[in-house]
Amino acid sequence: MSDITASSPNLPPSKTLDGGSRMFLWLFAVVLLIGVAYTAIQLGGDLSTVRSPSALPFVLLGIALAIALGFEFVNGFHDTANAVATVIYTNALPANFAVVWSGFFNFLGVLTSSGGVAFAIVSLLPVELILKVGSAAGFAMVFALLIAAILWNLLTWWVGLPNSSSHTLIGSILGVGLANQLINGANGASGVNWAQVNNVFQALFWSPLAGFVLAGALLWVLKLALAKRYPGLFNAPEGAKPPPLLIRGLLILTCTGVSFSHGANDGQKGMGLIMLILIGTVPTAYALNGAITPNQMAAFHTTSQATVAALTTLSNNAAAPSGDPADAVTLAVQKKALQPDTLPALAALVGNIDQQIANRASMKDIPGDQVRNVRNDIYLVDTAIPLALKAPGINADEKKALTSYKKAGTAATQFIPDWVKVAVALALGMGTMVGWKRIVRTVGERIGKQHLTYAQGLSAEVVAMGLIQAGTAYHLPMSTTHVLTSGVAGTMAANGSGLQWGTIRNLGAAWVFTLPASIIISGVLYTIFHAIF
Repeated sequence: MSDITASSPNLPPSKTLDGGSRMFLWLFAVVLLIGVAYTAIQLGGDLSTVRSPSALPFVLLGIALAIALGFEFVNGFHDTANAVATVIYTNALPANFAVVWSGFFNFLGVLTSSGGVAFAIVSLLPVELILKVGSAAGFAMVFALLIAAILWNLLTWWVGLPNSSSHTLIGSILGVGLANQLINGANGASGVNWAQVNNVFQALFWSPLAGFVLAGALLWVLKLALAKRYPGLFNAPEGAKPPPLLIRGLLILTCTGVSFSHGANDGQKGMGLIMLILIGTVPTAYALNGAITPNQMAAFHTTSQATVAALTTLSNNAAAPSGDPADAVTLAVQKKALQPDTLPALAALVGNIDQQIANRASMKDIPGDQVRNVRNDIYLVDTAIPLALKAPGINADEKKALTSYKKAGTAATQFIPDWVKVAVALALGMGTMVGWKRIVRTVGERIGKQHLTYAQGLSAEVVAMGLIQAGTAYHLPMSTTHVLTSGVAGTMAANGSGLQWGTIRNLGAAWVFTLPASIIISGVLYTIFHAIF
């Protein structure tokens, strides 16, 4: 994979991306200080309730959070930089202002995100590692996959390739899952959740192709509709002259939309992993959602009773297996199929959870020594319910009871504190400020043989914004990098501008090699960390 540092000889000299504005740097510094202070105060308040005989959990928490935020920092090198490339290369915004503007709307996107994509990423991990995230194997998992993702992202950034952080992180998760299965051998490790992997890779595979085709088609439609009336829309910028006001406004609007969409989707990648870290190190503060209201607690109790009744009926009143019912449910989840004793065990496990949360006004009222087990049991039931929904003879009322329980369990275990969102947004913004130039230059100069026109930038960003928003709505991780760069390439092809095939080959090589490279790196790291811990 060669370093793509030379632009096409058919293009004008490279944009001036160097230099800086003191005002923007000071503004970013002020925002950073406020964000760090807010994060520290909120985290300190949460940790003040934690009682530990040792400082080790806090040390591990600090190290793991630094690595997780480091991943988001490097993510900013790649994906956030793509959002500003078109406005910079069409002179719609000065480079430094564009980066700050994009960072602000990334921040808003992260803050308004639901967390659905974050937990879709987490669900790729082996269930036994999620249930034991506070164990040595759990820490080995988190450290291995994050360090592997950081290493590969840094390598591709160094050679200026707009690599996908989504692709890298998912490959790292697969590497951990496969290594865990090899290490455990015949012990029943569940390995990788291939059904969820298939859903994620469907999105990652088809979205660049959709970006290429749709952006090219949109440019073609714009030409048919507007070329005679607004010919300037299809011209390249003249020197440093900004575009006409209307065109400039549209370009800024689409940049804003891509930035916001990127934050709402891509910014979630590290959130779920940060939550795993918090649950593993300080479960009393983060294992269960303390924001669940008394009314929701009462509804959870009612739903639990209905779920126990439904499962008991489905199992023909069979007795629960001896021992911990969680063991039988875990086996079914690992086998990805109902076993003879799964339904009665699931009914018993739901009943056990209900006994521990019934008559409590809040999840915060659960004793600290029970919190981790309650959280793990709820997570396990939620993971097993899709299997129970396939039970033969299940009726509509029973499906409703099981679905309602899963929704309540998700609310209790899948939440993201505001300070986590703020920390991730700041890490993304810092990464963009530090490393945006390499990726911006590749997108702006090294995909097509001619300079990017206003209509091309507009088409690529409208399509990227729409595809990323669609992925977020369906809780699927999307690659801003792949969607936007393929959109730019599609407009170049549709415009007859020609493509720089050396860059396209390098982008394709990064797409192809990212998965095996990140799998191998994370698998090796997990094996090493597993042995050390």
